[in-house]
Amino acid sequence: MTKNVLITGARSGMGMATALMLAENGYRVFAGVRGPADELMAEAQARNLDIETVVPLDVQDTATIRAAVDHVMTRAGSIDVLVNNAGYGLLSTVEDGTDEEIFQQFDVNVLGLIRMTREVLPHMRQAEQGVIINISSFLGRMGLPLLAHYNASKYAVEGITDSLRLEVGPFGIRVHSILAGLFGTNFVKKGLVANPATTSETSPYRDLVAYLVPIVAKAINEGPSPEPIARAVKDIIENEDSDIAVMVGQEADHFVPLRRSLSDAEFEAATIQAFGLPAARPARGGR
Repeated sequence: MTKNVLITGARSGMGMATALMLAENGYRVFAGVRGPADELMAEAQARNLDIETVVPLDVQDTATIRAAVDHVMTRAGSIDVLVNNAGYGLLSTVEDGTDEEIFQQFDVNVLGLIRMTREVLPHMRQAEQGVIINISSFLGRMGLPLLAHYNASKYAVEGITDSLRLEVGPFGIRVHSILAGLFGTNFVKKGLVANPATTSETSPYRDLVAYLVPIVAKAINEGPSPEPIARAVKDIIENEDSDIAVMVGQEADHFVPLRRSLSDAEFEAATIQAFGLPAARPARGGR
């Protein structure tokens, strides 16, 4: 039987790659997009694939979420798989982040995921089956400077995944996360928002910004295709014994197991060394 899949944030990057791969493999794909989906639909047409867009689907807007879910249920009769992919990253120091930026980061990456899941769960529970896949990050298991808010949002996604599994497992619903590394997507251009104070030439963090941001941007802009993420989603759907958290990508494969094997202090030292970060120094006047 054909499975019906609803994907959020499907207009580009990992979401688009996932939508295309699942459609190629016989899934009925409903692509949730917040704006025009020209790139996705052009690629689907070029590959002779049938993908239906759900427009608009804004994970910050409960009304559009309900309308999207109702649309899929009316068209397909079930939602067998939900892929929570929509998200973005805030580049800011903790010192500089504004209330509006902090809320926006969590509203999309965390509250949006909860809203979407909350709306789909009654249908999965009634059907006594379903798969929910949360696209997370290796940065949900470790920290990097300038990305604390994004890190925190992905740590939250991991916590939600772990708790939700215990709630809905008895109803035949599986919940997984994908700890993604850095892939070649439009994330820097479309999914990364920079705090102007942090990136200012007068910022006390300017040396750190000048050093670290190009490293991360290069890794994303010149990184590998996001197709491994799409394959991981497909594998999770088709394998009931999939790991709870699936690592995908070089950074995830390296840092997540390393985090498990080292003490907190050892892992912090390893992170500083791996990224060439400045080490902490003793406080002035300290003993």
